[in-house]
Amino acid sequence: MIQPRTVFLLGVSQLVCWGISYYLIGGFSELIAADLGWGLPLVHGGFSAALLVMGLSSPITGALIDRYGGARVMTLGSGLIALGCAGLALSHSLLAYYAAWICLGLAMRLTLYDAAFAALARIAGPEAGRPIAQITLLGGLASTVFWPIGNLLAEALGWRGAVFVYAGIAVLTVPLHLAIPPGRFERPANAPEDPPPPSRADERLAGLLYAVIAMLTNFLNSGMSAHMIGILAGLGLATSLSVWIATLRGIGQSAARLSGVLFGGRIPPLTLNMIAASALPISFLAGLFSGGTLVAAVGFAFLYGAGNGIATITRGTMPLVLFDNRRYGAITGKLLMPGFMLSALAPLAYALVIEHWGPAAALLMSVLAALITLAASITLFQRFGRQRQR
Repeated sequence: MIQPRTVFLLGVSQLVCWGISYYLIGGFSELIAADLGWGLPLVHGGFSAALLVMGLSSPITGALIDRYGGARVMTLGSGLIALGCAGLALSHSLLAYYAAWICLGLAMRLTLYDAAFAALARIAGPEAGRPIAQITLLGGLASTVFWPIGNLLAEALGWRGAVFVYAGIAVLTVPLHLAIPPGRFERPANAPEDPPPPSRADERLAGLLYAVIAMLTNFLNSGMSAHMIGILAGLGLATSLSVWIATLRGIGQSAARLSGVLFGGRIPPLTLNMIAASALPISFLAGLFSGGTLVAAVGFAFLYGAGNGIATITRGTMPLVLFDNRRYGAITGKLLMPGFMLSALAPLAYALVIEHWGPAAALLMSVLAALITLAASITLFQRFGRQRQR
């Protein structure tokens, strides 16, 4: 059984680590571009390089957590976030800038949700579903908390000073990760048996559908993290208003995740994932009208946050019913690799689409990706919903 203290500390670490690494580019990209004299595609290319490294390191990271536990792996990640942020703040050349992002990419794979999910699955096995949902509550507020904080720090210290502060904050996450218990789940002797393992053909199909869902939700999350503020501003909203509306994404994520924690235990993971996928295309369609009405802009940010928030939980809980829990880290590490690779292209792809065809075209691209995600989610539910969900 996982203690509430462990869940709380991991939740705090997710709030901080997401805020000072993954969401960094969304808050500072315009300032970085202006300071270094680069175009936005080149600036966002650093974040793309980081996501590429996340993909390349994903299989080995999952296997390391299975073997050594979350404390060692995630503590190393804390140190690498500090090193990457410091390197970013000191960078004046393209080589130094991209090297810092490569460091941050490895750090993010070692510290963010998928590492924390694997750490919890190692400790609690099939009972990790609720703790996985719980740690996302605070993590979902990362953009809501750190985009305004980053904006205030940048106004006072410049973007370089703000990122130096982020490096210091990263060091403070070390004790949070060292507190992760070292144990491994062992099934009680009188516990009911797991469902029989899926056939190889079923496991391949489940893995393919899971990988498609994770790949496209990661692509959308990466694109929205880097460009939601810019899209809202490009559709006609004031920049300051765009920042505050974009923070509603975090509120939507945490509100949906709280509902998932309180009531989601009654809804099996594959069913919950299908519900989450249904919200995504609706949110982007609302976004198309953001320039004309504030209600649409608010709906876009909040509803996308809610759908993405639940999808993050189900990305962690679906493998508990689809695959062998004892190899959770290794299996998900391999299946998530294509998602990280595609999400590496998202900031650059969105930047190019916005630059050439405008923010509305970027939202239409998002609608298409969301519809494919929904189709894969429905297929996964129809094929495995009855036989694998408990």
